[in-house]
Amino acid sequence: MPFVKFENIAREWRFKWSTDSDNASLMKAQVELDEVLAEVSSIEGVASVQRIVCGGCQDFKVVTKLPEKAFKEWEANAFAPEAAFLEAVKKITGISAVETQTYTLEEVKMNKKDIKKVQDKKEKEQTTEKKDEKPPVDPVKKRKAVIKEGGKRGVEIEGAADMGGLQFFCTSVDEPEGDIELLLESVKAMNEKSDPTEEERKGGSGNIGKMVFSAGVDQLAIVAYVAEDKQAECSCQEWMEKVLSLFGGKLISSAKDYSAGVILTDSNKNIFPLKIRESLILEANNFLRKRGLFPEDNGDDDDDMVFGDDDFPS
Repeated sequence: MPFVKFENIAREWRFKWSTDSDNASLMKAQVELDEVLAEVSSIEGVASVQRIVCGGCQDFKVVTKLPEKAFKEWEANAFAPEAAFLEAVKKITGISAVETQTYTLEEVKMNKKDIKKVQDKKEKEQTTEKKDEKPPVDPVKKRKAVIKEGGKRGVEIEGAADMGGLQFFCTSVDEPEGDIELLLESVKAMNEKSDPTEEERKGGSGNIGKMVFSAGVDQLAIVAYVAEDKQAECSCQEWMEKVLSLFGGKLISSAKDYSAGVILTDSNKNIFPLKIRESLILEANNFLRKRGLFPEDNGDDDDDMVFGDDDFPS
């Protein structure tokens, strides 16, 4: 037994007794045990001799425990007086299923010092787990952070589109963390009409079509937006469905202006949000190119216009 330590081995004698004749067989078995009990108790090195009687299942057991070395010496002596005792009980009317068994038998009750060590270890582990746990997210603060990021990204998209003469734009954001509802809030913040009198401008890209991605642990959230004057040239739902089809995504909602979908994480298929995000941005751009709504790729990576978080200053 390489994985279970032991120092003591026990020999068990067991049999069934009958309730017939007012438990006569049980009484006679006890008499036979009394006859050999002094001899068993005198075995060199014996640690304990226990009797177990069950009134429900009519079990009668005698368990003798010795240290391993002493047990082997007793075993070499044929576990005397085992044979004589078992032969005697077999002759009792009502006794059946006479058997023996050898097994290790250890006292595993912990002392107070060891109990304290285990309790201290558990408390330390629980304290460590609590430190590692992220504090619960305040939904109000989270939504505020999402809208702030979206508004800022809208200004950046407006500027980048103006410089490149773009009608559509594909990018990603962090704050929604794969939550489709929060991502929709983010995109709407990008599209808010910008107030030039504000100290910090927000939004301003409502005239620019866009597909925005947000990676979470469990899914990649995607929201597509097509401005009203471009809806005849680009179907928002068709654009979304084309991108989702690459990895078996699900369309969550669709309209002429906004469509939303998700692609679930699937480790069995090697589908991870961060891993597939950039390839989907490229696919979204290719959909637009076929309709003449996005500059052609001339082979220069710098001109492919795939924008992610690293392309915008924080």
